[in-house]
Amino acid sequence: MPDHAPQPVDRQLPTDEARDLISLVRDIAQREIVPQAAEEEEAGRFPRELFALLSESGLLGLPYSSDHGGGDQPYEVYLQVLEELAAARLTVGLGVSVHTLSCHALASYGTKEQQAEHLPAMLGGGLLGAYCLSEPASGSDAASLSTKAVRDGDDWVLTGTKSWITHGGIADFYTVMARTGEEGPRGITAFLAPGDAAGLNAAAPERKMGMKGSPTAQINFDGVRLEARRRIGDEGQGFAIALSALDSGRLGIAACAIGLAQAALDEAVAYATGRRQFGRPISDFQGLRFLLADMATQIEAGRALYLAAARLRDAGRPFAKQAAMAKLLCTDAAMKVTTDAVQVLGGYGYTADFPVERYMREAKVLQIVEGTNQIQRMVIARHLAGPETR
Repeated sequence: MPDHAPQPVDRQLPTDEARDLISLVRDIAQREIVPQAAEEEEAGRFPRELFALLSESGLLGLPYSSDHGGGDQPYEVYLQVLEELAAARLTVGLGVSVHTLSCHALASYGTKEQQAEHLPAMLGGGLLGAYCLSEPASGSDAASLSTKAVRDGDDWVLTGTKSWITHGGIADFYTVMARTGEEGPRGITAFLAPGDAAGLNAAAPERKMGMKGSPTAQINFDGVRLEARRRIGDEGQGFAIALSALDSGRLGIAACAIGLAQAALDEAVAYATGRRQFGRPISDFQGLRFLLADMATQIEAGRALYLAAARLRDAGRPFAKQAAMAKLLCTDAAMKVTTDAVQVLGGYGYTADFPVERYMREAKVLQIVEGTNQIQRMVIARHLAGPETR
């Protein structure tokens, strides 16, 4: 064991309850997540049993109201839980973030009757959710989606295909954006579809560079019939609901990115202080010391930015610009830090005997999901200079 083994992140938490929560998460991570992470990722296994444990432990509904089984935790705390989970295994941290995203529409825009009927099972009943916005021909241009929902008596009938769906094929429920009216954003409506609905089918999971344990698949809606009470919000409100969810979801991605980067830094520090060359630890060499210092600084900056955005959200203030900034900075930092961690380990870093090569492959997707980092730059620029002229 090196003399300077990495220590847990020293977190500033608002309550004793939050500190106990972080201790619980760290205990679950070390007992249930870390020992199996490398093997399960290599085998492409999704840890569904672990998500049942997380649900039982109250970790799948943290930022939502306790009236419906949530944890009543501020985003400032919830995001730090995500960071701890992602540091243990990104599939788990990202999975909790996506589940939370999939609950947002109902929790924020559903009627009291809808919330009472569905939220307790979604937040603490062992269910797993997915969020369906992107389509094969409408990724960044989400407002051009073509999946249709047509009224048929008292029901809605959904037809179309969604793509890049995390938990696709294994989710118990899907929050779906579908076109019910005119072209563009005003014609989109949100729905809650059960995972076992007739006509809802998943394609084979995508073969990915990283995060092999997290299934990503196209979802086909072939005349899926939903009762009218499964519409969320008003007709035509779906795009606004989707954007609201993504503002919060981007903070989840930012926190996951910092967790992954922290895991890579910890691995790099442990290796550098234990590996000896030329008669001394390689951490004695200035070039490597500066590299570690830069990695740590990027992580601290990213953590501070996502927490600042979370505190704005918790205070009920606008935070969309800061969420985009956090997603941009944190995921770019994760890509840089994980790449540098491979460099610190040298040839060993390029082998599967150490986790940093997996971290580097996993980091890449964080620059893409829930709005590419190019889209984040567009969002930030619009806040600064107004919409683009046409």
